[in-house]
Amino acid sequence: MTKPLDTIPVRRGEELNLVKLRTFLQKNVEDLPDESLEVLQFSAGHSNLTYQLKVGEWEAVLRRPPLGPVAPKAHDMEREFKIISEIQPLFSPAPRPILFSDDESIVGAPFFLMERKRGVVIDSSFPDGVEAPPEICNQLSHIMVENLVNLHSIDYTKTGLIAISKPEGFLERQVHGWISRYQRAKTDELKEAEHVMKWLAEHIPTQKYATVIHYDYKFNNAMFNDDLNQMVGLFDWEMTTVGDPLADLGVALSYWNQPDDPELLRSGLGSSAITVMDGFISRKEFIELYGEKSGRDVTDMNFYMTFAYFKLAAIVQQIYYRYKMGQTQDERFSQFNSYVKSLMTHSSHTVAI
Repeated sequence: MTKPLDTIPVRRGEELNLVKLRTFLQKNVEDLPDESLEVLQFSAGHSNLTYQLKVGEWEAVLRRPPLGPVAPKAHDMEREFKIISEIQPLFSPAPRPILFSDDESIVGAPFFLMERKRGVVIDSSFPDGVEAPPEICNQLSHIMVENLVNLHSIDYTKTGLIAISKPEGFLERQVHGWISRYQRAKTDELKEAEHVMKWLAEHIPTQKYATVIHYDYKFNNAMFNDDLNQMVGLFDWEMTTVGDPLADLGVALSYWNQPDDPELLRSGLGSSAITVMDGFISRKEFIELYGEKSGRDVTDMNFYMTFAYFKLAAIVQQIYYRYKMGQTQDERFSQFNSYVKSLMTHSSHTVAI
């Protein structure tokens, strides 16, 4: 099967100092081959910078924060490294951690290394050579539900996550925290945003559950085996914490486009999610299947979906703010303000699930 080309030459302005990095690896990685360092960049993602490192037969993935100023407590590489260190033994799709460094002289920021997994990554389309009839799309839908349920079944009290988490009051902190983040990064006045922020603050439900949550669960953060019947990788654990699993479900579904979604909602990040293809289950079916497999009450999902679209809008707004302020030159972000408006408009109505 042809594998997707998930790496590209390093983007201009995001290069690494290969001499410093090679010296660091020589000192800190056992049995590193005596060969030159090759670096490529992963093309997906709009936040942290992620690179493939290769020295002979040795491979790893390096993650560091984005260029320019970052929001307080955001892009915490040490925290993400600790999270995957705790979760990987209990949830095999998580990558194996290798090392963390806070020496900013190496790549310009704190960073960590993790294993380089191999498999099929699905974004807005299937890779060339991959057959995906409707029954495969349905199968992938069920795999996504099952792995989310499995992640939420981890007993976090038996892991080190209990020391860096505070599940009590999670929803209140999230709602007010993301409202604050959006307001700090605001570049345009949107009446829809004001309406959504007021509604969310007044309708926070009582939190019933606390589990490990990924909080950025979507297809292009996952990797599957060649037969597309098993998830073999799940990445981008930056937002992971212990919190309300229904908030995690809502975030996952905010990326789960349907054919009847507004065009800008489907194509705001460049192209529609793969889930618009025949065979993928609807958001409503995803919710019902999750409720059935997890045993959790999903009757409040309208709130969680509304919050998820607002949270996604706030994240996109933060990225657009960095572009607007000249902190990044990546032209992919130049029209993100239109996507923010579309997300705010969508979340300002009663969300159809």
